[in-house]
Amino acid sequence: MGIALADGAAEYGADVELVLGPVNVKPQNNSVKIINVTTAESMAAECISRFTVCDIAILAAAVADFTPIEVQGKKIKKDKKGILLRLKPTRDIAETLGTMKSAYQVLVGFALETDNELDNAKAKLSVKNLDLIVLNSLKEEGAGFGHDTNMITIIDRNNNIDKFELKSKDEAAKDILDKIVSMIQ
Repeated sequence: MGIALADGAAEYGADVELVLGPVNVKPQNNSVKIINVTTAESMAAECISRFTVCDIAILAAAVADFTPIEVQGKKIKKDKKGILLRLKPTRDIAETLGTMKSAYQVLVGFALETDNELDNAKAKLSVKNLDLIVLNSLKEEGAGFGHDTNMITIIDRNNNIDKFELKSKDEAAKDILDKIVSMIQ
């Protein structure tokens, strides 16, 4: 979705910087500036450092909620007793940017929920000071991760809800971008 949004925003004439984690696809539009990152922390740092000079930030990455407390630099050998993996919460990029957001900026987040989808997405929208939240469906065949299609619901801060049918990620990106454009005109 993030790559489809970057390509779509560039087609709309935006100067686009894409903070991109490890993926095997790249934007098709050559004007998109790519900032490659490999960890949740490096993604957070890059997003935060760029946020004060951007007009619109769209946070489409599915960043892990937790990260290991201790990172090993080599293979962990098998042990008959097993292993205890201790985790800590990752920095919440949307929440951090929401506290930094100025009146002229538009901040768009994504939610992937499995229970009480609409209520949880609305809560994130409010708590993280977002202008829009895009709810991804995992319950619909062909939606979510691992597909070229997606089914989204867009909720704005005025509680307007737009539900879209299953469509290509490029078409879903256009729906999201059209909603953003309608807010800033």
